[in-house]
Amino acid sequence: MIDLFSSKAARQGAVIRRKLRDIERYVGRDRFEDELRRRGYHAVENAGQLVIFCNQEPIRRIV
Repeated sequence: MIDLFSSKAARQGAVIRRKLRDIERYVGRDRFEDELRRRGYHAVENAGQLVIFCNQEPIRRIV
């Protein structure tokens, strides 16, 4: 999880994408979700991918 959140994009408050199976394999979904909550970040899941918003801004679905 340190590698994930220490990437340049994550440090700059950008958006990163990871495969759900990798998250489950390396840290576990529960622990990952706990860390998202702790940091105040958001994530969405689609087709086995997680899009992680590494900032605390609100998310608005367009369509």
